[in-house]
Amino acid sequence: MSTAPNRRAVAVILLIPLMVTLALWAFAWPAARIAPRDLPVGVAGPASAAQQLEQRFEQRDGAFDVHRFDDEAAARTAIEDRTVYGAVVVTPQGPHLLTASAASPVVSQLLREAVTASAPEDTPVRVTDVVAAPPGDPRGSALGASVLPLALAGMAAGAVVTLMGLRGARAAVTLIGAAALVGLAATAVAHSWLGVVTGDWWTEAGVLALTVLAIGSAVAGLAALFGPRGIGLGALLMVLLGNPFSGVTSAPELLPEPVGAIGQWLPPGAGGSLLRSVAFFDGSAAGAAVLTLSLWTLFGLAAVLFARRAPTPAEPVEPAREPALTG
Repeated sequence: MSTAPNRRAVAVILLIPLMVTLALWAFAWPAARIAPRDLPVGVAGPASAAQQLEQRFEQRDGAFDVHRFDDEAAARTAIEDRTVYGAVVVTPQGPHLLTASAASPVVSQLLREAVTASAPEDTPVRVTDVVAAPPGDPRGSALGASVLPLALAGMAAGAVVTLMGLRGARAAVTLIGAAALVGLAATAVAHSWLGVVTGDWWTEAGVLALTVLAIGSAVAGLAALFGPRGIGLGALLMVLLGNPFSGVTSAPELLPEPVGAIGQWLPPGAGGSLLRSVAFFDGSAAGAAVLTLSLWTLFGLAAVLFARRAPTPAEPVEPAREPALTG
């Protein structure tokens, strides 16, 4: 009796629990450890009162990164520029909390609870949502749920291009075309139908298309470099790690370190952050995300265009040509 089938069966038996354990760790662990970690917040008002408020934030060691502003107008500008998630303005009537639920409803609620708990008794806390989440998605749940379908779309594009045996320029054009159509379709659903995003329609379509292209080209590029194993590596990076590490459902600064930073270096996290910027903040703080997605795209397309790999089972193997007879 051959031992090869037995070995394969044992490998499957061991691999499936390992994959499930890894998936549970990647998805459940960051969600179970959500807490502020160097969360950018602002403080504005008279120097003495603002300093006392700043010291209260700093008492929670490592939780907040406090920025000082001269007045409420400067704090509002910083929120709109995505420099801080919110700010507390000290006024004679009591603290005035400025939030941006469009940046993260979870952070807005966290700041509301923190400021209310630290305010003196019988002192009302006025709250103003400077950049509010859209009425179609007030809790940000729909936007957070959009990351996984984008990752799966990119994965599918990269895997199909590889398994169909497309190479070179044909593979690159296929990836670009598929990403463009996904961007248009996803924007039609998220913007025109559900009202989840409310920015410029074509800019949002471009962001979604670039996100899918970065994922798809990365998967196809890894497969061009490492063969079919590259598809599995791409799934690990883009879906198993990229989705839960993206911080789209909460905020990167709420995830355990260095998960939040790693998530922003991967296309799902960069794409989610970029979509928030163009959908609600007129493109503010979009540079790092654009650079991340562009680098992944360039790496993947370069590998697809120039890497030499063994043909997949779907590709015909070209027969060796006999040398031409001379004389």
